[in-house]
Amino acid sequence: MHFGSLQAWIRGTVVMLAVLLCAPVPAWSQDTDEPAPPVEEVSEERATAEADPAPPDAGEFGRELRTVEEEVNSLKEQVFRSKATLQLLRELITEGATMGAKLNLWHVNQLGGAYVMESVQYYLDGKSVFSKADPTGSLNDIREVKVHEQSLPPGKHNVQVQMVLRGGGFGLFSYLKAYQFRVQSSYNFSIEDGTRTNLRALIMSRGMLKSFEKRPDVKFEPRVEYVRE
Repeated sequence: MHFGSLQAWIRGTVVMLAVLLCAPVPAWSQDTDEPAPPVEEVSEERATAEADPAPPDAGEFGRELRTVEEEVNSLKEQVFRSKATLQLLRELITEGATMGAKLNLWHVNQLGGAYVMESVQYYLDGKSVFSKADPTGSLNDIREVKVHEQSLPPGKHNVQVQMVLRGGGFGLFSYLKAYQFRVQSSYNFSIEDGTRTNLRALIMSRGMLKSFEKRPDVKFEPRVEYVRE
């Protein structure tokens, strides 16, 4: 072979190799026996739900709220009952500690026939403990009677008496029957634990120097006894 022809053949071979080396390599797919995973179809409703979740149920929220309110009301009632029970226990303990302090209240009528007692009422610490009314004058027949008996806590107390009187005149003094008036009096006293107090309310006249309406008066006479267990 001629030397020039050999150079031309070499040059051509080099050019062909360069072209082959610079050409892109085709991507060959790899065969596999496993099938391709199916494409999941998303419905329009599901897509809407995932994009915009539904708000909570209003009815269920209302039921939960009512349940909470019922529980709160139940707790309030339990607290109220507990307070009432504590108050009752406190009162029982107080009364039990002072069972030795007692009061006997007596009504004593010393007016005589010049007056007719139509009604009488006694109050202890502002509460009515005895009341009786009879315009016919039967109260005049009651000269002395116990009207109330009670255990009291030690300390200060108050007794009030209110009466309605009418004149009991006859003959030349029958005009006194037209006189009707009210008499009332109040008395403060103290009582000690371990004592029994007999308090007598004496309904009496102040004397002839007073006017007819101002003669009736009430005098309280206490007598204290110590109780020994």
